[in-house]
Amino acid sequence: MNEIKPERWVEQHGDYLYNYAVSRVQSKETAEDMVQETFISALKAKDKFRGESTELTWLMSILKRKVIDFYRKRGSNKEIAESNFSKPFQGEEGMTGHWIMERAPKDWQKETHSPIREEEFQDIMAMCLSQLPEKWRAVFVLRVMEEINTDEVCKEIGCTSSNLWVIMHRARLKLRECIEINWLQ
Repeated sequence: MNEIKPERWVEQHGDYLYNYAVSRVQSKETAEDMVQETFISALKAKDKFRGESTELTWLMSILKRKVIDFYRKRGSNKEIAESNFSKPFQGEEGMTGHWIMERAPKDWQKETHSPIREEEFQDIMAMCLSQLPEKWRAVFVLRVMEEINTDEVCKEIGCTSSNLWVIMHRARLKLRECIEINWLQ
């Protein structure tokens, strides 16, 4: 059975929890608050810790719930935010299946597996995520990064599943465009 040691949480797990939170919410201040709230919640619930997981796993599960709550609260606005990106497809109707040459996906294969390129990519990804409209970022983080199922994300954000897929499509296009401009060029 694993034992918890609250007096060592900041030293042992603080950086890991903070890095996780900041990668999800794109705000250092909000991430700091979430980690503090995680520690407070864990202290209040320490008698419920059964030792079936590691201390870090238990703290991470609390933090993940904080991230979900953060986006649920911010995503309570039912409206889909619009963005000013141009249409990537040719044709009057928008999506006829043929990419406009200037907007076609670029080749991402050049040396993307080196540690330096990976770190650079993470920085660019964080910057690009921060530029998404709030609801798009919430949907993308919860669905892709947190791997929460569609029904739960819809419930948390307050949208239909078809609405969610429209948001995901738009977020992916915007992220791809931002990454290609800031990382591949």
